[in-house]
Amino acid sequence: MTRDENTDFRLDRTAWGMVAEVDETVESLTVAELRAELDDERTVLVDIRDIREVWIEGSIPDAEHAPRGMIEFWADPETDYYKPFFDPANRYVLYCNEGGRSALAAESLREMGYPDVAHLDGGFTAWQAADAPTVDVPQKDYKGR
Repeated sequence: MTRDENTDFRLDRTAWGMVAEVDETVESLTVAELRAELDDERTVLVDIRDIREVWIEGSIPDAEHAPRGMIEFWADPETDYYKPFFDPANRYVLYCNEGGRSALAAESLREMGYPDVAHLDGGFTAWQAADAPTVDVPQKDYKGR
């Protein structure tokens, strides 16, 4: 069923409505503000886009990757999925394509106990529009070669 075929369907909360709610409590950075922070060794930049987006579009230099669907598990040292670049002593700036997923993920990290979390307003799209540097991310061969 397409959206047009079901015009009477309404949700109690929409995805962008949830983002608007979170944006009231989660710090949003502009591209210029993020660029100014990247020299701070305590700031960890995290790309939460799907890996296929990263392979197709590239990434911000030196960003870690933690897909939105796994970030809570990668950030939790009590899971088998934990990634050591997550440490509550660091500052985390998350980004996605337009800023919606990263706002929700930043709120999730805050709820888990990460005290210093922000996200890039406008996401990777805003970064590219500002002609900020990007890097290609080659697709990995998962066939063991």
